[in-house]
Amino acid sequence: MTSTSGGRGQLWAISDLHVGYAENRALVEKMRPGSDDDWLLVAGDVAETVADIRWALGTLADRFRRVVWAPGNHELWTHPKDAVTLRGVARYEHLVEVCRELGVTTPEDPYPVWEGAGGPAVVAPLFLLYDYSFLPDGCATMDEGLAYAHGTGVVCNDEFLLHPDPYPSREAWCRARVAETERRLAALPAELPTVLVNHYPLDRHPTDVLWYPEFAMWCGTDRTADWHRRFRVATMVYGHLHIPRTTWHEGVRFEEVSVGYPREWRGRTGPPGQLRRILPSPASEEASP
Repeated sequence: MTSTSGGRGQLWAISDLHVGYAENRALVEKMRPGSDDDWLLVAGDVAETVADIRWALGTLADRFRRVVWAPGNHELWTHPKDAVTLRGVARYEHLVEVCRELGVTTPEDPYPVWEGAGGPAVVAPLFLLYDYSFLPDGCATMDEGLAYAHGTGVVCNDEFLLHPDPYPSREAWCRARVAETERRLAALPAELPTVLVNHYPLDRHPTDVLWYPEFAMWCGTDRTADWHRRFRVATMVYGHLHIPRTTWHEGVRFEEVSVGYPREWRGRTGPPGQLRRILPSPASEEASP
């Protein structure tokens, strides 16, 4: 764990930049901090190719005091359009090295402490994946759930592009990531709250609004369902669902901060690609006299 003063800055978040789309790339080109002390949390799905990931994170790292990245499923794809053909753990480790070249904090680095407004708080980027435990109604096992999803035609592209090598399965990789991350979070100072940054929500409740509920199987793991309580979470930052909103679960703020695809954000009110402020909490300002 490292300590870095946030000064007068603010802690912002964004996810699902998908800069392979020209319209989304243009949004990133316009993103700027409000001060030299601002940090930015990027909760995955920057792009599918290493070149695009490097461009986006490098652009943001040049502007913000600190950029913190947690990988999404799209970064982990071995995509036919990508010159980098690494798979599974080797691909993830390559992305970590790219981030370190850019000065971007990853889940493999010491967790930084935000000491600006709303702090101090440990900012922990996580890489946890999913284990198919968010099952559709009426399904009792992963195999039943996957059969049901294939029957509906709602199947995540991860099944074809996200390889778990050298693990035997994505769920096995998830179990290993959860165990190691749980160990690190349990070792944090008990007096400090946390901001956890993961591509997927730690709890299933945000998936309740999905139009295709079977897609929830690719959205997290029930192994983390109590982490927002266990690890003193001030805010849980996530993306993946492309449903940007704030929810509260057992008194904890969950922030879905995705940009999404152009076809999605064009239909929304308000300008696209706006950063979401995490600290200081907007709720704390509303409560101030």
